[in-house]
Amino acid sequence: MLVSPTSPTVAFELGAKTADPLAMYLSDICTIPSNLTGHPAISVPVGLDGAGLPIGFQVMAPALAEERMFAVAAEVERLAHFTFRPQLVGVESV
Repeated sequence: MLVSPTSPTVAFELGAKTADPLAMYLSDICTIPSNLTGHPAISVPVGLDGAGLPIGFQVMAPALAEERMFAVAAEVERLAHFTFRPQLVGVESV
């Protein structure tokens, strides 16, 4: 397993980087290795920044190791004690 931040910065607000496509592209730099190789990867939220935006922790696995990747991601989630769930605007609870 390899671990890394999901992004070099914390999440940015929706639409914040649409005027600068390069800045938006660079926000994906940590996810590009698994995208290019086709290896499995997952992002686990581990906390919130001062503005309440999520901080992601990425777990990357070798080919065909999804089961191990999910186990590691579940343990990261358990250890982070991250239980925040976003409030959906305009969606009724079921």
